[in-house]
Amino acid sequence: MTWTAPLIETERLILRPPIAEDFEDFAAFGADADTMQHLGGVQSRPVAWRSFVGVVGSWHVLGYAFFSVLEKASGRWVGRLGPWQPEGWPGTEIGWGIARPYWGRGYAPEAAAAATDWAFDVLGWSEVIHTIGADNLKSKAVAAKLGSRYLRQGRLPAPLDLDVEIWGQTRQAWRARRSGASA
Repeated sequence: MTWTAPLIETERLILRPPIAEDFEDFAAFGADADTMQHLGGVQSRPVAWRSFVGVVGSWHVLGYAFFSVLEKASGRWVGRLGPWQPEGWPGTEIGWGIARPYWGRGYAPEAAAAATDWAFDVLGWSEVIHTIGADNLKSKAVAAKLGSRYLRQGRLPAPLDLDVEIWGQTRQAWRARRSGASA
């Protein structure tokens, strides 16, 4: 299998598959209690390593996974975000996690919109979902900015074993919204 790493640019961000040099920022992200409050909890460095290589491996096995999100102006790693569907997941997800120092800048919806375009256009997905904890109001706001809506209740598989709200939309609704038409 020949694989070419995608590079997506938005007005302020670069999305690309993670590389080894991203691990320090990824581990710091996983160690921050505020950042990880709705993302499965704080991760020790060894657990963060397993998560990181799982993302890298998914790129090579499936051809997609979370992107590393970089701020164009500074080159700094600001989070991980993108298409995600581990074994037993309740659907084809666009998920996001932005490091706390970069909250409030609109990076999550900007990057998630680009990743959603990529998932529909390149991966051929017919739907994207977002698995969101009932009390995660910030992620619900991001999902709403993307045009997603609450679809149903769901459950994340072990080892997470979490009840979640599933938000999302179809490719048709996404494209209609992006073109300015009604879905």
